[in-house]
Amino acid sequence: METAKEQQQMQKLMGEITELLVTHHGGSLSEQELDEGIDRLNAAFDLARRSHDGQKRKSGEPYLFHPLRVSHLAARNWMGFSSIIAALLHDVVEDTPVTIEEVEEQFGGEVALLVNGLTKVVNTELSRGVLKEETYRNQILTAIKDIRVLCLKLWDRLDNLRTISALKPEKQAVIARETRAIYIPLARHLGMGQVADELESLALGVLYPRRARRYRLVLEELRKRSTPALKQIHSAIIAECSRHRLNVTLIDNWRSFSLEGTLRISRGITALYTLDILVDSTMDAYVGLGLLHRLYRPITGKLRDHLNVPSQHGYQAIKTTVQAGEVRMRVRITTNKLDRFNQAGVLAPGFEFRKENFDDLMRSLMEGESVFDTEGLRLASATIQVYTPNGEMRMLPEGSCALDFAFDIHEDLGLHAFRARINGQTRVLKTSLMDGDQVKIETVDHLTVLPKWLEWAVTPKARNSIRRCLRSLVREKQQHELDD
Repeated sequence: METAKEQQQMQKLMGEITELLVTHHGGSLSEQELDEGIDRLNAAFDLARRSHDGQKRKSGEPYLFHPLRVSHLAARNWMGFSSIIAALLHDVVEDTPVTIEEVEEQFGGEVALLVNGLTKVVNTELSRGVLKEETYRNQILTAIKDIRVLCLKLWDRLDNLRTISALKPEKQAVIARETRAIYIPLARHLGMGQVADELESLALGVLYPRRARRYRLVLEELRKRSTPALKQIHSAIIAECSRHRLNVTLIDNWRSFSLEGTLRISRGITALYTLDILVDSTMDAYVGLGLLHRLYRPITGKLRDHLNVPSQHGYQAIKTTVQAGEVRMRVRITTNKLDRFNQAGVLAPGFEFRKENFDDLMRSLMEGESVFDTEGLRLASATIQVYTPNGEMRMLPEGSCALDFAFDIHEDLGLHAFRARINGQTRVLKTSLMDGDQVKIETVDHLTVLPKWLEWAVTPKARNSIRRCLRSLVREKQQHELDD
């Protein structure tokens, strides 16, 4: 039984969750729909409380705090009533006698779909490794139907990592490695860069605790030393913007712990700090850029405009680097609305999510040699944009070659590919592509697939097609030998 203090904390969390839901979604719902949503939410809380009654986490706290925190994270990031209800109930089928049929009967098919996607696969005849891969498959198949299941899983994993210290070190390491292999790349694909960064920092902190402690100490010292100079820079920017009646919000953004960060730490504030400038409109962002460059000298070659053409996973901002006195610093300028996109990605209202591309990627990852192609997912987490001769844009993983491009267009094009013309120049199929390349594939009538193509291709789609074709050719050869 919870203590009075614990009950008070639970009620506080539920109050904040309800307030967030009303704030984000109350304007789009009728009074009756809002009341019904709140009633269903309270019913889910009551069911979760009864179901998890007496259960404790490894830390000793009542288990119910975990689904409450997951729900709170989801509510803060614009998820709706059904998603929050699923977050409250996401462990009841897995850890209590409640069945998925009971969840569906009380809360409907939408909630049941999400809960089922978050539930581990159970089968006493399968090994732990196979069960884990089948759980991934279940999550991905459900995500193709409803992307919210992956978003909820990310919040679930984030809370687990934040509270991981109570677990045995070997268990912590397993969770951290899984997070890096699966959930961080998925978060980046969903445009949820802020979540990906925190997941990476927490996971690496588990795997490299001494490096993490050293990084935090150096970063804290750097922040202290930099505070006076940064305050002056803030004041100068705000004053300049005020003179031109430009409303701005300045946010200090320090790089969280990462392996890349540890390599760059000797470069100081230039590598570890970014000043975020938030404005009201896109026009204001360009005005702000002009004012900033008038105040401080811009560094040549460091300007990137992703306001009108989003970066690889939907990020939208102007990026620049300036020399502000003795401080060389990176600056991002974006609007308040786009900043929500940059933080929450697919969850933010109005975010343009390329779901068809995501679904294609997920299906191709499940067609690989293993149940779930984690290496393919990692490779696909950074992308380039390349173009057909007609100007059609295709998104490919960084490091893709012309052969990957051919298979991305169509399997037959890949199987009959002979060579490529990249920006008008004739090139072999293994030639790596760069962001912005225009590619045309030249073909021949007969199949040209070779075993060495598996060494060239990086995309799951290409590699799966090549494997299938090679196996088919081997079977045909064996059958021909038998017939002879």
